[in-house]
Amino acid sequence: MVVRAAVLPAVDAPLEVTGIELPEPAPGQVRIRLAAAGVCHSDLSLSNGTMRVPVPAVLGHEGAGTVVSVGEGVTHVAPGDGVVLNWAPSCGRCHACALGEVWLCANALTGAADVYAHRADNGADLHPGLNVAAFAEETVVAASCVLPAPEGVPLTDAALLGCAVLTGYGAVHHAAKVRPGETVAVFGVGGVGLATLQAARIAGAERIVAVDVSPVKEELARRAGATDFLLASDTTPREIRGLTDKQGVDVAVECVGRAATIRAAWDSTRRGGRTTVVGIGGKDQQVTFNALEIFHWGRTLTGCVYGNSNPAEDLPVLAEHVRAGRLDLGALVTERIALEGIPAAFENMLAGKGGRALVVF
Repeated sequence: MVVRAAVLPAVDAPLEVTGIELPEPAPGQVRIRLAAAGVCHSDLSLSNGTMRVPVPAVLGHEGAGTVVSVGEGVTHVAPGDGVVLNWAPSCGRCHACALGEVWLCANALTGAADVYAHRADNGADLHPGLNVAAFAEETVVAASCVLPAPEGVPLTDAALLGCAVLTGYGAVHHAAKVRPGETVAVFGVGGVGLATLQAARIAGAERIVAVDVSPVKEELARRAGATDFLLASDTTPREIRGLTDKQGVDVAVECVGRAATIRAAWDSTRRGGRTTVVGIGGKDQQVTFNALEIFHWGRTLTGCVYGNSNPAEDLPVLAEHVRAGRLDLGALVTERIALEGIPAAFENMLAGKGGRALVVF
């Protein structure tokens, strides 16, 4: 069956919206008709080579939809069920999984190297970017990449739970472990940053400072829970200390992936505080510290993969926050686009504009 998809023909090449031949699901696979897919900065990083992906590929890793059919042996979902895609399923067998650190599973992305479909025009093999190939009208994925959609959450909203919200929520609740009454700074008000701001509010943070290069992000940031908004500059750490009795924030979360931003987040954190890096930077982004400051400030610097989350356990928690009105998924979306609009959404991310674009099928 031929469906439309956004194909990345090569690294740094423009996406091409074209037909692809999608097979019926094999044993252990599920075919899904997408309702929506978020356009995440990680997709841009895959397309420009910051992160490696086998090509040609169909990108898109944050999505939700309806099961069309299932392969032999699949029992946890059935045709007609609403589902959320999990682009990093844990194998349950590797060292990280044995430690309970499923977000670091050594085998989570092995499926990205598979051939899952073919171009309809020339028969070229296609790989599923980050396992799930959500930039398509329909996709076929491993059953482990499918989670039942939570009740009471529209599929077009539930798509955002698969990456942006899990990452932002997990950065606050799992990685940084924000406590009630603490102060938090969030660097970068894109989709993940907006989710991080909401998570900090849910955690009971007393003061939440949003930092971004674009002044148009202030309204979005305050809607998500920011008590203060700062335009990013060389003086940002000093301004944050000025807002926190010259101490700095208890927790700084960096959602950009640039050396300068990571350094600013570190400098904005109080003595003994925690700096959590969520943004994915390139190898050319070198961050430096001197030995004396590491000793003197006593800060903790940590990375954060997929929010250090377990999607199967965290998805129901997030859904309850949505149903209770504590988590506003609509606040993360600044633009709703068709499949053809993805290249323009990438350009907006490069220019630092917008929050989260959502492809609605």
